Amino acid sequence: MKRAIVILFAAVLALSGLGLPTAASAESSPDSPVLARIVSSGTLRVGMSGNQPPLNFKGKDGTMMGLEVDLATALALLMEAKLEIVQKPFGELLGALQKGEVDLVMSGMTITAERNLKVAFVGPYYLSGKSILTRSSALAQADDAEDLDQADLKLAALEGSTSQRFVEALIPKATLLTTKNYDDAVKLLLADDVQALVADREIIALTALRHPEENLVTLAQPLTIEAIGIAVPPGDGLLINFLENTMGALEASELLGALRSRWLQQGDWIQQLP
Repeated sequence: MKRAIVILFAAVLALSGLGLPTAASAESSPDSPVLARIVSSGTLRVGMSGNQPPLNFKGKDGTMMGLEVDLATALALLMEAKLEIVQKPFGELLGALQKGEVDLVMSGMTITAERNLKVAFVGPYYLSGKSILTRSSALAQADDAEDLDQADLKLAALEGSTSQRFVEALIPKATLLTTKNYDDAVKLLLADDVQALVADREIIALTALRHPEENLVTLAQPLTIEAIGIAVPPGDGLLINFLENTMGALEASELLGALRSRWLQQGDWIQQLP
């Protein structure tokens, strides 16, 4: 964590010349209401589920942490604003963005055409893919969704997620149980109420690591490739412009690469999980 913080502040110092809007200039930008509110209030509100490690989760001491928490912290610092994380169930996050309850959503949100009809996206900041977690070595041999499309199969997925849509569209014969959060979905799997959990590969890998005694297995390769980005209010072109420029700079400064390495490839942070 210490290394990530050092990298974070180094990047902030390097990028401090991006030219942030002042409160006065924000007031003269009626076409950018969200960015104007962030600048004038000095607060950036970011919606997250709070239970999607390694992207966002609460540590043992109740502190929010994860790749998206670090990235949101960098964005807030570059906006000269205080970060306020607004925790809501995943399925309620986009609705909260549309209602103006949050300024951005960063919660493992896959960029899809359907979602893009309602909100804008900036990114992606990493690529993921659909996978499954199961006790069945036979299911773990699946090469595509068709191999899982079985009438006697019960699957769990997060409500409102692309995993739910994936099962409904490509595995229609299976019975799907949706949950408000990943913890409940994992409980269904461990209780043998479902045969497999469908989720992003990072969630799958971490869950298997946290339950080594359960003989859980996963696919050799994910079934899809999914771009994960920041959901942004669609009517704020200047906010979108600022985020696009800032994300490009953070990528060029290698901050994003360092955060991806820390949270997606290294495992020392796992001891922070409850």
